[in-house]
Amino acid sequence: MSDPNKPKKEFSMEQRLMLAFGLMGLVLIASTYLIPSSQSPVKQAPKGNPSSAQIPASQAPAQAKPAPDKSAPATAAARTAGEAARQVASKEETVQIETQVYKITFSNRGAVVHSWVLKKYTDSNGKPLELVNVNAVSKAGYPFQVRFHNDQSADVLNNGLWVAKLADDKQSIDFSYADGAWTGRKNFSFTGNSYLAHIKSEVSAGSTPKPHLLAWRGGFGDASVIGAAASQHSVRFDLSANKLQVLGASDLKGGAQAHRGRFSFAGIEDAYFAAVALPDTGKDFEIHSIGDNAPDAIDKKEQLNAGVAVGGDPVNSFQFFVGPKDTDLLKSISPRLTQLIDFGWFFFIAEPLFRAVHWMNDKYLHNYGWTIIVITVIINFLLLPLKMSSLKSMKKMSLLQPQIAAINEKYRGMSFKDPRKQEQNAEVMDLYKKHGVNPMGGCVPMVLQIPFFFAFYKVLSVAIEMRGADWLWVTDLSRPETLPIRILPVAMIASQFIMQKMTPSTTADPSQQRVMLLMPLFLGFMFYGVSSGLVLYWLTGNLVGIAQQWFFNKKFQGPVPAAPAVRKTKK
Repeated sequence: MSDPNKPKKEFSMEQRLMLAFGLMGLVLIASTYLIPSSQSPVKQAPKGNPSSAQIPASQAPAQAKPAPDKSAPATAAARTAGEAARQVASKEETVQIETQVYKITFSNRGAVVHSWVLKKYTDSNGKPLELVNVNAVSKAGYPFQVRFHNDQSADVLNNGLWVAKLADDKQSIDFSYADGAWTGRKNFSFTGNSYLAHIKSEVSAGSTPKPHLLAWRGGFGDASVIGAAASQHSVRFDLSANKLQVLGASDLKGGAQAHRGRFSFAGIEDAYFAAVALPDTGKDFEIHSIGDNAPDAIDKKEQLNAGVAVGGDPVNSFQFFVGPKDTDLLKSISPRLTQLIDFGWFFFIAEPLFRAVHWMNDKYLHNYGWTIIVITVIINFLLLPLKMSSLKSMKKMSLLQPQIAAINEKYRGMSFKDPRKQEQNAEVMDLYKKHGVNPMGGCVPMVLQIPFFFAFYKVLSVAIEMRGADWLWVTDLSRPETLPIRILPVAMIASQFIMQKMTPSTTADPSQQRVMLLMPLFLGFMFYGVSSGLVLYWLTGNLVGIAQQWFFNKKFQGPVPAAPAVRKTKK
């Protein structure tokens, strides 16, 4: 029996587009058989791998209590004389660390991060890219607050004024706190030109080491894009399953989820950026995936944002990557990090396509818009032999329409349940067979484009190189046009009409032809809100298709087939 409290899975854009193409195909097929002729009837949330402990976040210690760090008591004892004294700052203050890639603002209230800016990237408004979702702070708190198991409050530490000490090189900061009941320490260290940091935290309740996690809640990444929350995920690479485990915000409606195991990395991501811990793979590590409602930065409506907390031991020490999901960068840090770039169902096309686009842009064209156009032309000419075969089949079907109409006229008025309808279908199929016609051949051009369509969609959705890439009037190929009337989708609809009018009709039925004329409008509606690069790909394919169709219509003149021998119907 299904769990009524389990959140419903929402369709991704990839699934919606595939469904749209499927519906289009059904309409095409159904129109052939179901629409009466005026002349004659023609008739996850992916679960944690069992090898990785998956437990309710509120019960984590009972089922996955981390083994105590044997060195922690000795360390605590060694520091007793120095840390027994009260270490609480007199006032709240902020400290900024700036590297070649980061500008980070820390606060000593809770020893947390107030701002984490990527200096080499901007948001959709052209401002420096802020990774902290400031709209969620009032509900979810700032990144790197302490989180305990069993929903135990950590307010004393998260609201306390820690003593901050900035290193002489201003590339690391150390926070310490002691109020007689609790002691804590956090250290953040950075390297000038690296997206890797090192983070260490220790917490004790009295003299007892306290297991804890460090949280980044309320969302992550570029909050200035439409639907930002939908692209956020909790991620972990489970070594025992050798698989990337992903949880979206919609998977967290039922509450936080905790997992403990051996992870290559664990953290949070959006479409183009990630913040993940790279723990010691020789011991267990813990991640809590948490959902928090917060106002959207654009329309201010409440949205469920993904968040995480990582660690789980009394002493947590790990490398922390915060940066772009750039293939070369991720591979240089850890080959498994490239799993963060999800090329989707057609990855076997999308990955080579991305490399081809990237190579051609870097070597020759230096503009991703023109690169998409050139790659699309190349793809269409590589598929030309199959397309020509399909066009010939469609031309033959067009020439056969008078004879098919005669067969349909012969069986006019029969219901679909009449056994003699089978004889009608048999006569039509005999006619096709005699003249070497594939009745589904006309669908081949669209079917051939679908894998490349989804491959381009994924490349534009996940490749950081495409983010912010401009072309002529388009400011960002990875997003829809910003003009009041979007030129590319309108041009695509017009080109689709032209190509359809040039393509030989495979039916003489006006009703079916009217249905076919609706397809460009349907495609235009579907494409109006997708990335400009994807529309540019389809538009370019249409323009190439128009040129190929013109050439085909000019050169191919098939003979009109002779009338077939008509079978006698049984009385």
